[in-house]
Amino acid sequence: MRAIMMMFDSLNRHFLPNYGCDWTVMPNFRRLADKAVTFDNFYAGSMPCMPARRELHTGRYNFLHTSWSPLQPYDDSVIQRMKDAGIYTHITTDHFHYWEDGGSCYISKFDSYEMHRGQQGDPWIGQVPWPEFPDTLCRRKNGQNWRHDWINRSFMQTEEQLPQTRTFESGLDFIERNAAYDRWFLQIEAFDPHEPFYTQGDYKKLYPDDYHGKNLDWPDYGKNEYGEEATRHVRYEYAALLSMCDHSLGRLLDKMDELDMWKDTMLIVNTDHGFMLGEKEWMGKNIQPMYQEISHLPFFIWDPRCPQAAGKRRAGLAQTVDIVPTLAEYFQIDPPAHMDGRSLTPIIQDDTPIRETALFGVHGGHINITDGRYVYMKAPASEENTPLYEYTDMPCHMRDPFSVQELSQAELIDGFPHMNGAKVMKIPTRTYFSAYKYGTRLYDLQQDPQETHPIEDAAVVRRLEDAMVRMMKENEAPEEQYERIGLKTD
Repeated sequence: MRAIMMMFDSLNRHFLPNYGCDWTVMPNFRRLADKAVTFDNFYAGSMPCMPARRELHTGRYNFLHTSWSPLQPYDDSVIQRMKDAGIYTHITTDHFHYWEDGGSCYISKFDSYEMHRGQQGDPWIGQVPWPEFPDTLCRRKNGQNWRHDWINRSFMQTEEQLPQTRTFESGLDFIERNAAYDRWFLQIEAFDPHEPFYTQGDYKKLYPDDYHGKNLDWPDYGKNEYGEEATRHVRYEYAALLSMCDHSLGRLLDKMDELDMWKDTMLIVNTDHGFMLGEKEWMGKNIQPMYQEISHLPFFIWDPRCPQAAGKRRAGLAQTVDIVPTLAEYFQIDPPAHMDGRSLTPIIQDDTPIRETALFGVHGGHINITDGRYVYMKAPASEENTPLYEYTDMPCHMRDPFSVQELSQAELIDGFPHMNGAKVMKIPTRTYFSAYKYGTRLYDLQQDPQETHPIEDAAVVRRLEDAMVRMMKENEAPEEQYERIGLKTD
């Protein structure tokens, strides 16, 4: 048995034809729907990028204990378990956060890995003078990420030179060289369609745009103040990059057809989170409530053990942590301990439910829960958003280690049960955004799928808060998390 996980970053499900979009040009996602099982109620867990990837190793939520983080020494990785069981593991990726301080220890779990440089602000090409770039509406134009991005673009002027293309080329090369062999796992992970929405003209031509304003393919996070014309342009730029992703997906599907791999190879197509592109007057992610555009994800899986499920849709509630036990079951190995995830197989087979609720969020933000119909967002109880701590033995933010000042406040404590006897640093922290100001919210997705009108329903709130407490206890959530959001545990 073999398995391929094709992971994109920042897929907004509302732009995919599989979920009702009628204007994006994505024939291969349509083609995927004919072969795979399409999930209609699949949610993120821990967000954004590295927290989601940590879930893909451990099968457990990490946003209640830690923010952006390397893989921790005590983390039980399914990739490591596969490798130890003699299942060859390989990743090819252009997701440059893996080679920053805060992304360390992930790709080294694989037997082999290929890294393709040049996405976004990846400090790839050494160039002393600032690059030339067009006049832009983006406020980040004085930052180092911006600087490196425009240097990188000058070395990527054709589709063949783009990191996404190189990532897929190496993935297809791995498949070609290893198609005759059994027991391997391949992760093809593309940073696209994450911003900046940089792609070539052939894809832009699919979305005729008469925009004549300043450059805007890397929108700022926050309230959308660009106006109708510029917002439409941003959405077209995103759609163009999506169509390139669709083309790459098609190449993978072609290879599986060519080599007759469907009979014995699992295929997962997934993402870590979505992205807001003007919906509800927002751009970006992380700083606003975790609306459906961010948390409700597209998800597709082909399981050769269940050929009768090809082309079916499933309503069962599931989320990212459930991928790990599914892979462990598929390869017949013991899954990581202390998981929050549950195998997707019952849903794939006949839509038998595997969970009643799904928990999701970012560290220090709302704690969110859904039962598939209602979404409850529990806000911090105070503007100070305290108490809040990081629990880590790998004290790194995205690009930098924790500061000496942060570490001077660290307390070494006994770890939680899932840390397997390790001591852990408990470090006071604070967020760069305010979830408090948006308040606690309840939405009925059946009546209000766009989440534009919060409701009040004491019975639903009581039921979802009880479920939230139960799931937090199962995750060994720190006691202060209940205090932070004003949640009673008795």
